[in-house]
Amino acid sequence: MADAPVYGWQRPPIEVAPPSVSTAGQEAIELAARAGLHLDPWQQHVLRVGMGEKPDGTWASFEVAVNVPRQNGKGGIIEARELWGLFIGGEELILHSAHEFKTAKAAFKRIERLIRGCPDLHKRVKTYRQTVGEEGIELHTGQQLRFIARSKGSGRGFTGHCNILDEDMILGDAEMDALLPTMAAVEDPQIWYLGSAGIGALSVQLARLRKRALAAIEAGSHDPSLAYFEWSVRPHLKECPRDCTAHDDTSSDAAVLKANPAVGYRMSLEKAAKERATLSTEGYARERLGVGEYPSEEGDSWAVIGKEVWEALADDDSLPDDPVSFAVDVTPERSHASICVAGRFGDGVHVEVVDNRPGVGWVPERLRELADRHGPRCVVIDPGSPAGALLTDVTQALKVDPDEEVGEDEEPRLVVPVVQMKTRDVVQSVGQFYDAVASGRISHLDQAPLATALAGARKRDLGEAWAWARKGVGVDITPLVGVTQARWGLFVEVEEPEEEVEPWAEFG
Repeated sequence: MADAPVYGWQRPPIEVAPPSVSTAGQEAIELAARAGLHLDPWQQHVLRVGMGEKPDGTWASFEVAVNVPRQNGKGGIIEARELWGLFIGGEELILHSAHEFKTAKAAFKRIERLIRGCPDLHKRVKTYRQTVGEEGIELHTGQQLRFIARSKGSGRGFTGHCNILDEDMILGDAEMDALLPTMAAVEDPQIWYLGSAGIGALSVQLARLRKRALAAIEAGSHDPSLAYFEWSVRPHLKECPRDCTAHDDTSSDAAVLKANPAVGYRMSLEKAAKERATLSTEGYARERLGVGEYPSEEGDSWAVIGKEVWEALADDDSLPDDPVSFAVDVTPERSHASICVAGRFGDGVHVEVVDNRPGVGWVPERLRELADRHGPRCVVIDPGSPAGALLTDVTQALKVDPDEEVGEDEEPRLVVPVVQMKTRDVVQSVGQFYDAVASGRISHLDQAPLATALAGARKRDLGEAWAWARKGVGVDITPLVGVTQARWGLFVEVEEPEEEVEPWAEFG
């Protein structure tokens, strides 16, 4: 007996939509089938929900966003929606835009073939406009579908009843400013965003849409005008326990099925396995599993610890008592590093950024200088972080003077212990720092690098706990990570360096 076919998730892991009483999606599905476009169940689901209608017949969702990994068939959704708008919905102008002209042109060619292949639809077409940069389809009754490449000026002058924004992971304010106002004078317009996982700073609009959807889900409600569909996984993090069920194993077939609804239709697990073997871990997670990077907005400032709360803890007289602890952190791209210190002050803890500079090569020598001057109880490094690459150099720098005599089989002892954090320690340090701030048991000097880091800081969800997010925050958070871990270092048990003692035989 042959193995039963395996299919990807036909409903997305992340979905939110306003309520509706009817849908035009079924008409779109049936019209697409007449043109030879037979849609997968997941594509049909998106159309039924995205084209949901209120009791008065207007769209329930002004905006519809589909976030799905590449090669799953989002183009079929676009084509079905455009066919409906032209031949059933009577939308006077449908504006299809993409980041690159070649993508928009390819979309034009696909829908042109569909229409030409269906005599009932083809006979209603007045012209297929082939002029470069002005590709489009116009019906005898006046409806038009236009294809353009996006820019800060493209779309101006057009009044679109429906805007299709393909490749929405590359969509910023300038493009939205050009396209969205075209719908202001239109009665009951609709805008569709389609693309794959966010790629960082370029994914401004997608980040906003996703943020709205997640906020609605967290509140157990819906966004009043947005239908959002996302196929993606939540990868395990280094802090996850072995039995974690809140995150996904990115090397598993289950993750592929969760993020790729087209498996079993036009994709296969075998193809995904080949990609996993070839691509980088990060590239595979983004391109096949929908793990995106989304920029934060100005409005997200001070989202974890409030500005007023932090500023209230500033104290110009704050000084750390001995013994202190130091910590080192490095940005993922290794462009900057921070050395931070923590020490007891009154009933709480003083935290401070000692150094925040470009590059990383300066760190070991600077730590040795600080160790000689202050005699700290420990230096803290998270070996699983970008700072972990400095562990060998830092340890070497903190050994006693190499000219000091040691036994043949002895290693030079450390001037100060280097404490390597475990994954559970990283999580605990963040929780302890947050609680200390909330209870007013942190003091600081209101330093700009630390304030900037806190203003841009965001949480990285770890199921029932969280840590500081490194990706997508748009600021250098090494000062914040550094003071968090330095504070933790004040309370961790450390092995004190052994003093050199002359053996008894020397005194006999």
